[in-house]
Amino acid sequence: MRLMQEEMIGYKSEEEEREMESSGRCGSIVELGFQEKSAKVVVVGYALTSKKIKSFLKPKFEGLARKKGIFFVAIDQTRPLSDQGPFDIVLHKVSAAYSSILLSGKEWQQILEDYRLTHPEVTVLDPPDAIQHVHNRQSMLQDVADLDFSDAYGTVGVPKQLVIEKDPSSISNAVKKAGLALPLVAKPLVAKSHELSLAFDVYSLEKLEPPLVLQEFVNHGGVLFKVYIVGDAIKVVRRFSLPDVSKRELSRSAGVYRFPRVSSASQSADDADLDPCIGELPPRALLERLARELRRRLGLHLFNLDMIREHGTKNRFYVIDINYFPGYGKMPEYEHIFTDFLLNLAKSKYKKRSTSVP
Repeated sequence: MRLMQEEMIGYKSEEEEREMESSGRCGSIVELGFQEKSAKVVVVGYALTSKKIKSFLKPKFEGLARKKGIFFVAIDQTRPLSDQGPFDIVLHKVSAAYSSILLSGKEWQQILEDYRLTHPEVTVLDPPDAIQHVHNRQSMLQDVADLDFSDAYGTVGVPKQLVIEKDPSSISNAVKKAGLALPLVAKPLVAKSHELSLAFDVYSLEKLEPPLVLQEFVNHGGVLFKVYIVGDAIKVVRRFSLPDVSKRELSRSAGVYRFPRVSSASQSADDADLDPCIGELPPRALLERLARELRRRLGLHLFNLDMIREHGTKNRFYVIDINYFPGYGKMPEYEHIFTDFLLNLAKSKYKKRSTSVP
């Protein structure tokens, strides 16, 4: 299997922006040219950031969607959501509403939640409360930890971690009490920022700024696996990550090193001189079972996992982050995968409606 890879420094992938796009592709089903909606037409209302629109709703993607009978309509936040549509699916990213001049984040979440209750025939991707669960780094990995995942293909866990709510001066004592081993990866508690820090000694821990999550750094050969999940579909991309830290380096290093998100162009897998033991993708069967369990536990259709293999092992994996509605535009073949997902979702809804009619 050919491996896709992208250079990366850090554990996070996509920088979320907060600017709402409330215009552009607006239109009702009538304005799109359909006086009466048929089962062959799928209308997707969307509320996304301008950056997400640019990276996700690409011309090639929209063109393929139209050929398959899928039409995207921008949601207008100046109008009641119930007055718009009719929609088959509402696609959104909750964080997109945070800086809206019209609505606060909580107000937008409540509007979506009320809409879900009053319009059960519409699929909202995804439920706001489920999204909030993975925005908090304390709770996002708990479902993975609770799985205690292990099968014939390997084990999947999470690095040992500690939440620091406040008081930087107490961090070193808290780390010693929890038994965490250095170096430690520090991330903001709320997953709005993609910056991270790597702390090499206990004395430098006081330089960190709570609230944050501290994770034990697991050597993983400098390679991270992005596991994209779109409903039942899975796509894996290999990327470069932080390099391993040897015991000798740890003994000679001190301080806190900060790593902002760094973007770079994709590279061909053929150009990477990687040890097969490091670059080999996780077993497909393991990923399918893991994704199925997490979809059920998280209540999400659209997310990805940042996953690593512990260096020196063949089948010991860790999930280090979960991202809702990630940068699917970077996922190979996303146009076909996502349009098929939307069609299957709509067909499933139609079947349920038809069976419920006496």
